[in-house]
Amino acid sequence: MPNIELPFEHNPVKLDVEHEDLKKCGLYQLLPAEAKKFVEENRHVLVYLHMIPLDKCGTPKFYPALSKKLRNLKHPNLIYPVNNEIAIHICPDKEDVRNFYIPIEPAVFTNLDRLMEEVERRIAWLVDKYEEPKTLEERRYILEKCIDEVCEVKPNYDGNGFDFDTGNGGGNGNGNNNGNGNGSSKLLMKFLPRLWKGNGHTKKVVVTPLELKAIKYLMVRDKVGLGILEPFIRDPNIEDISCSGLGYIFVEHKIFESLKAPVKFESKKDLDDFIIKLSEKIGKPISYRNPIMDATLPDGSRINIVYGEDISKKGSNFTIRKFSETPLSVLQLIEFGTFNYLMAAYFWICLHEGMNCFIAGETASGKTTTMNAITTFIPPNAKIVSIEDTPELQVPHTNWTREVTRSAQGKGGEESSSVEMFDLLKAALRQRPNEIIVGEIRGIEGNIVFQAMQTGHPAMSTFHAASVEKLIQRLTGDPINVPKTYVDNLNLVIIQNAVRDKSGKLKRRVTSVTELVGYDPSTQSFSYIEVFKWDPATDTFEFTGNMNSYLLEQKIAVKKGIPQNKVRKIYNELERRARILKKIHESGITGFYELFALLSKMEGEGVIS
Repeated sequence: MPNIELPFEHNPVKLDVEHEDLKKCGLYQLLPAEAKKFVEENRHVLVYLHMIPLDKCGTPKFYPALSKKLRNLKHPNLIYPVNNEIAIHICPDKEDVRNFYIPIEPAVFTNLDRLMEEVERRIAWLVDKYEEPKTLEERRYILEKCIDEVCEVKPNYDGNGFDFDTGNGGGNGNGNNNGNGNGSSKLLMKFLPRLWKGNGHTKKVVVTPLELKAIKYLMVRDKVGLGILEPFIRDPNIEDISCSGLGYIFVEHKIFESLKAPVKFESKKDLDDFIIKLSEKIGKPISYRNPIMDATLPDGSRINIVYGEDISKKGSNFTIRKFSETPLSVLQLIEFGTFNYLMAAYFWICLHEGMNCFIAGETASGKTTTMNAITTFIPPNAKIVSIEDTPELQVPHTNWTREVTRSAQGKGGEESSSVEMFDLLKAALRQRPNEIIVGEIRGIEGNIVFQAMQTGHPAMSTFHAASVEKLIQRLTGDPINVPKTYVDNLNLVIIQNAVRDKSGKLKRRVTSVTELVGYDPSTQSFSYIEVFKWDPATDTFEFTGNMNSYLLEQKIAVKKGIPQNKVRKIYNELERRARILKKIHESGITGFYELFALLSKMEGEGVIS
């Protein structure tokens, strides 16, 4: 297991804060009202605050919810809640450019190993009376019920916070068991009454309320969840979790960017053991024979694991890319400045009329987020088929067929034939979809996508390319090899990038929107029009295709039955839709599914067509 190293010196704290009259606690009295309410229900957070040398580190400020304005804090020292069990402390590291990200869990860096072992031993006699759980929630419920059966809570129990190895209150503060286990008979006699109470089958483990909460949390975290990674998974503010080998675990925070957790692997064996257990829990065991694994976690996050020192010199490593249960909506992306109302209206018209669209950009530029968001503009009655290597897409339509590739090694290690993206795309063409969405085009499957476009199947995908020119080069070169005469079936390319503003903060912007017009065989050149362009100096967007859009005038206006001499009316429709989106936004509707439901209702009532 990894070590937990707090970034400050601290003394062990007795777990008896829960028994004290909080009004007599000077630290509690200093807290604002919202923080007081939180620690009353989560006493372990107050225990943690007592561990911090406030004279050296300062008192953390409590935030019930985070705001993007906090990005401007140079040396943040704050605590915010994740849920009713976990809180997070963000604090500076004087020796590193990264700040610390410290999960505050109910165990409060205290050694409960002996108590946990005894509770787990008792539970082993109870679980057989329950049916095999079919879901993680059922497993959690049975586990918590068993813990309640084997434990008896006594708020004022004398053994509160007792360390079985040292005989001192609290733990050693680092989560490790450093005792030699050779306690005296006197110590043993003090320990036994804590575990055994009553006679016969009524014997129970005596615990305090704080200990019971810690035991439940740790049991569920380790048996049902992902162990030490669970706080990072639960925090919706985390985008990426990574372990690059021996050393710390790092996270990418939506507000505070790159942070360092006090979780550290110091032994390659510990790291390998953790990786193996993690892969087994996911259901895709890793080994020296198959040292690379990609999978999806129960919450939809994507994980990549590389196992073994022979291919990863710093030791095994893993990266988890998190995805929200509910995708960001178009209106939320407008709030973030990714694009503006007029661009959103343009995407709306194009996708509604069946234009083929690629969202291109570099790694972590937000391509998938944008593609998820703009699926709300596909007609609500459309049949959609999505094809992915790893499930990331979230589509609001009810008639959605979601297909995922399969490796040669099937579930649970069972041998099976592989199913590639190429195979799924060929199958999708027989399913009469109104829209084909490909998670990402990387290889020969790109050929099938363009054949689908050629036969009138609208398609959308993400693509790794920094510009339209690079995108065309990759499409027409190995291994994709799309014929150049097919490329103009792609109507629209959205280029998105991660950029930095004047203060150095990372932002995601659609830097250009380009229409592909055609290919000239005589000159072997492509013609295209940039209709939107991002201005980095002002962080605004320019509609360079105003009154000069090939798609709006020559494709969409025709499909909408607008006479050739009146095609400029399509720009009025574009502006009208931009006003509609702004009005919806101002009304307070911003959610992904709420926006889709409202747009569907408007289409059903003939407000838009």
